[in-house]
Amino acid sequence: MSGRLFGVGAALCALALVGAATAPAASSPAPASSGPRHGGLPLGAADLSETRTTRALQPGVTLTRIVRGAEAPAMAWTVEVSIPGGAGSPDPDAPPTALKDAASAAELASDLRADGFDARSEKVTTAATADYAGGTLGWRVRVGTFTTEAAATAERTRLRAAGYTGSAWYTGWDGDAGDHGPWRVDVLTIDPKKFRGDLKASYGPDLENRETTSALAAAEGATAGVNAGFFVLDPKAGAPGDPAGVGVYNGRLLSEAVNGRPGLVVHDSARGTEVERLTWRGSVRAGGTKLPLDGIDRVPGLIRNCGGTADDTPTARPLHDTTCTDPDELVAFTPEFGKQTPKGDGAEAVLDRSGRVVEVRSPRGGTLPAGGRSVQATGAYAAQLTALAKTGQSLRIQGGLKDTKGRTVTASRSTSILNGGPELVRDGRRHVTPATDGMVQPDNPSFYYGWVHKRNPRTLAGTDAAGRTVLVTADGRGTGSLGLSINESADVAKSLGLRDAINLDGGGSTTMVVDDKVINDPSDATGERPVGDALLVLPDTH
Repeated sequence: MSGRLFGVGAALCALALVGAATAPAASSPAPASSGPRHGGLPLGAADLSETRTTRALQPGVTLTRIVRGAEAPAMAWTVEVSIPGGAGSPDPDAPPTALKDAASAAELASDLRADGFDARSEKVTTAATADYAGGTLGWRVRVGTFTTEAAATAERTRLRAAGYTGSAWYTGWDGDAGDHGPWRVDVLTIDPKKFRGDLKASYGPDLENRETTSALAAAEGATAGVNAGFFVLDPKAGAPGDPAGVGVYNGRLLSEAVNGRPGLVVHDSARGTEVERLTWRGSVRAGGTKLPLDGIDRVPGLIRNCGGTADDTPTARPLHDTTCTDPDELVAFTPEFGKQTPKGDGAEAVLDRSGRVVEVRSPRGGTLPAGGRSVQATGAYAAQLTALAKTGQSLRIQGGLKDTKGRTVTASRSTSILNGGPELVRDGRRHVTPATDGMVQPDNPSFYYGWVHKRNPRTLAGTDAAGRTVLVTADGRGTGSLGLSINESADVAKSLGLRDAINLDGGGSTTMVVDDKVINDPSDATGERPVGDALLVLPDTH
């Protein structure tokens, strides 16, 4: 890559792994992940039927719909009950969760049976990955076996009336290796040898608001597109729509990396797509004084998915779906953020197009001059920024990315970088990294259980041995398509021939748009979810 990002790259930080669980012998099998099999996806029983339908969307771009297996009448519904800490629990006052220790699960199951419910406790084990030993995650409690969702929902209502909490659950979402499906997977393949359009990321009119993938595609006149990186959803975690990790658009760095996590690097030509782990550092300078920059285009003090600086709480390591905090921060803002910068206590140095200070305001927040930028300071940095940023003085904002080899990552205007994780495939080999990327949370096994272990809708991306970019969506959370665990996602990516692959945002965000139509089945009850950004395939307009 060549050209310029937001500024100068910064020093590489060592990547520390989250501790992995031990792998004791399991009394029940973990969801299995098999290698590629001839003629079909490595999902479910080996003899399942599979259909593949491929059509060309434009020169160099194909869409393949894969349907594997069929609904199996034997797959049942149940009710999964939240487990409070029991008398033998390490923390009896901990809030109810899906998984707990064996004693707490057994105690709850016994209480449920005493109240007339058909309850059982089940040990949950999970498969190993490249950086996580797997083994026993914990114990769950389930009630009943039902042939329909309606019957399971009725039992859940009866449980709630008795003072318990839980949810109706389709057992096909558990991830058992012998399931019969069905699965529905859509695959976009972009061949740079024939492709004459553009492959680029879009966040819409501004970073701080969300738009649907279909709206982003329509605005750019895209032939096709998929949802892309993780983003802020809850206003308590920042500005909804803001990328929760690295974001480079048209060569401009508009969101800092979750340090050490992977990003998907793409170019307009679709050549040279790669998965690269990135770190970030930044600074603010005036004269001989330099202050460290914590972030770009995000609400100060809130670091979604963590992976920031050493003074962040509770950790400087990646921690997925967690908002770390830091009361003392410096955050730079570009015109792309939105109509106004975030309001709050602290100070803000407002710069004109040339980088000169035109105003220092306190409290912070407001509009920016045309082409201008700003730096916001909170806590202890407010006084330091005020002392540094004198009206009329030049303020130099620098920030940049480095790869795992310590090389500065720069980019031309034809480069986009999108956040994601975990890795799925590296150099043609299965390489799943949930611990490195913050999905293993030792004090919260229920997170891993729901996010990694269970089947969910997924969006995947990568590149194959021929240099083609491949974008994949798999529907889930329905009986018409079971979804994928993270391990199954890696198996699917590898079976599709990907040499390197990454997991992008999934769940209700998973969306594929083709010719202005959403062709998959987004899982949110309200329909297509507004997202932070999308990766779009544009037609040839040259």
